[in-house]
Amino acid sequence: MDLQLFLGSTNSLHKVPFRRGTSQNSLGQSSQKLQLCVSGPVRSSNTRYGEQLRRVKEALHLSTAPSTVVCREEEQNVVLGFCKRCIEHEKAGSLYICGCPGTGKSLSMEKVKELLVNWATEVCSTYWFRALVNVLWFLVAGFPLPDVVSVNCTSLASTSDIFTKILGLNKALGKKVSGTPLQQLQNIYSQKLSVKNMILIVADELDYLITKDRGVLHDLFMLTTLPFSRCILIGVANAIDLADRILPRLTSLNCKPIVVNFQAYSKDQILRILEERLKGLPYIVFQHQALELCARKVAAASRDMRNALCICRSAIEMLEAEIRESASNLNTSLEEKSSSKQNVATSPVFVKKQEFDIVRINHMALALSKTYRSPVVDTIQSLPHHQQIILCSSMKHFRGAKKDAILGELYKSYVEMCKSSLIPPAGILEFSNICRVLNDQGLIKLGQSREDKLRRVTPKVDESDITFAL
Repeated sequence: MDLQLFLGSTNSLHKVPFRRGTSQNSLGQSSQKLQLCVSGPVRSSNTRYGEQLRRVKEALHLSTAPSTVVCREEEQNVVLGFCKRCIEHEKAGSLYICGCPGTGKSLSMEKVKELLVNWATEVCSTYWFRALVNVLWFLVAGFPLPDVVSVNCTSLASTSDIFTKILGLNKALGKKVSGTPLQQLQNIYSQKLSVKNMILIVADELDYLITKDRGVLHDLFMLTTLPFSRCILIGVANAIDLADRILPRLTSLNCKPIVVNFQAYSKDQILRILEERLKGLPYIVFQHQALELCARKVAAASRDMRNALCICRSAIEMLEAEIRESASNLNTSLEEKSSSKQNVATSPVFVKKQEFDIVRINHMALALSKTYRSPVVDTIQSLPHHQQIILCSSMKHFRGAKKDAILGELYKSYVEMCKSSLIPPAGILEFSNICRVLNDQGLIKLGQSREDKLRRVTPKVDESDITFAL
């Protein structure tokens, strides 16, 4: 049996089951080799293992764009179809992408830009080939590749700089005119010129303009209404109701943007995205249950995919710390036993080492606690069991538009949950006293009533905190 089996070989992370059943004879035969090669192989193997973990963390980094953007295919098709129609009809237009942070808006737009350029290139090549075959190449007009400008509005020194960037993409400006970049663009798009290329403008963090200069925001969308405009404007922001709040006066001018809403990721979608990022690696680093735990907790708390990626990277760092500690203990143990005749290969240290191959649930739980830890979560986790059950049962009543429930209704839910968990429920009087304790801790609010059963119960903590804590 090779020493690498015990000391973190790359094979131990390969996408095949790790072989733990090794005979004592084979272990004994390699004991002499182990004693002679303690320090060197340990460092070498740990180096290789560290390189693997570095590659995993790189795959999970926010700056690493995945080859495929999953769980956003429908939204990408809507945006791509909009851009294609604008290019085919040589018609300007505007589209607004909205959604909570971490829902894949910016990443999807990068993919759409790539797909759009590929589509335009393919169409041009097809038209050019058909024209040559028919010896009519001078009569055929394909779709010129669109010029693309991507702007993060938070990086602009001045909000009006966005017009300077757009102006720089116009190759044929016609007659030189004086004025600001906005005035020059308005002049260009107000007369028929020889500008052939459409211009795709992707303005990310568009809601930044709301707080800085709403006039610039209005002027930007107004560019798409000019008679000879070549602009395809796509704004990306977190404000879901931007079009309704900021652009109502543009509706009369027929330039209110099409709205595409990116819904928050579900638990299954978060899990699928994590698995997609790790799929290209030739070894397994995460226990599947650990990834499920991460997806479930993030979906219950923030639904921000960026948080899920950071938490997974944090879990890997905890695994790395555990490996370093294990390697240090292993070296110390082998050095102490190298002079004895004891069979070091059967030491519990080696058995323990075999379990340090992947990120397990305990690593992920620590990383989640590090990210989402709050006094409310700590309080809920320290509650007695029946108080936790009451909080869980209350979630059924406080979902949606309903903001409160009477104590009697809450007690029925509590009893049902206790029975489903095979736990004897408390009586109604004891239940009422427990609710008073939760009220004193600020987790619920009890209203006043002559009868305890009719007292109204109002939640004082978020459902996400309860879900995460329990």
